[in-house]
Amino acid sequence: MATGLPAGHPAIATPKVGVLLLNLGTPDGTDYWSVRRYLSEFLSDPRVIESPQWLWQPILQGVVLSTRPQKSGANYARIWDKDANESPLRVITRKQATKLQERLGKNIIVDFAMRYGNPSTKSGIEALQAAGCQKILLAPLYPQYSATTTATANDKAFDALKTLRWQPAVRTLPAYFDEPAYIEALAQSIADGVAALDFTPDVILTSYHGMPVQYFEAGDPYHCQCLKTTRLVREHLGWSEDKLKVTFQSRFGPTKWLEPYTDATLMALPAEGVKRVAVVAPAFSVDCIETLEEIAITGREQFEHAGGERYAYIPCLNDSELGMMMLESVIRKELAGWV
Repeated sequence: MATGLPAGHPAIATPKVGVLLLNLGTPDGTDYWSVRRYLSEFLSDPRVIESPQWLWQPILQGVVLSTRPQKSGANYARIWDKDANESPLRVITRKQATKLQERLGKNIIVDFAMRYGNPSTKSGIEALQAAGCQKILLAPLYPQYSATTTATANDKAFDALKTLRWQPAVRTLPAYFDEPAYIEALAQSIADGVAALDFTPDVILTSYHGMPVQYFEAGDPYHCQCLKTTRLVREHLGWSEDKLKVTFQSRFGPTKWLEPYTDATLMALPAEGVKRVAVVAPAFSVDCIETLEEIAITGREQFEHAGGERYAYIPCLNDSELGMMMLESVIRKELAGWV
């Protein structure tokens, strides 16, 4: 069949559109060196730790990475998917990509990659290009925008694009913290999760990943977007501010982070007469160490040790039907004009 190409011209794949789901990342194992490599890459990102590298790197490579990998590795071991021999984050993100591929059809190629660790963002872009994708939607899976998540995921992709002679056209998925499809899916997931419990929570906490206050003061919109997400979900469900509250988790280092802190709240509630609690983590698209270990396991221990009686963690949207319907909706919106 005639191709219209001159003799000897390199083969060119049929033009396609690609979607690359981007998540945070995970170590390849729970052992010291796997976790150390991962943490070194993660905590060396100037978007994550904004201290001058000349000051931070000696601390990171010395004190921090001498002790933290053992603790983090033990926490990963508590939630590791032993059947897949991978972290839940990688297992579930892969399932999201597979299910999204089925929903979008064969004319769009869907893959996934990580900002830190494997599969790398660079390998994901190269694979899509090799498959003929001349247009790629980069889709950071963070409902609320932050420079520490969305921006650095895009940065890594742009770094990879710099190495390509023939760059694809690129779009980036905006934060979808107030998209109706996201709010409806999140609200329904929370309502279903509460209905499935054998107790009625006095309070449901929406626990978001924390951030140093100085990042917020520098102009990062994350805090405001978290508050809006919970407000919209609260309005959608018709619940009061006393029933659905915002907290922030996963703080690191001595600086002040966004408050109220999730762990401090869980330990204070029983003394206030709140003995039954459910927690959901709307900033995470996929269950991971911050949800499965920090909230579902350690959070329960903190709450019960303080005198709490009933505790539940409501999973992320993950690759559930609700989650996939939402993800397909926001992805299709951004693909408009390309497909």
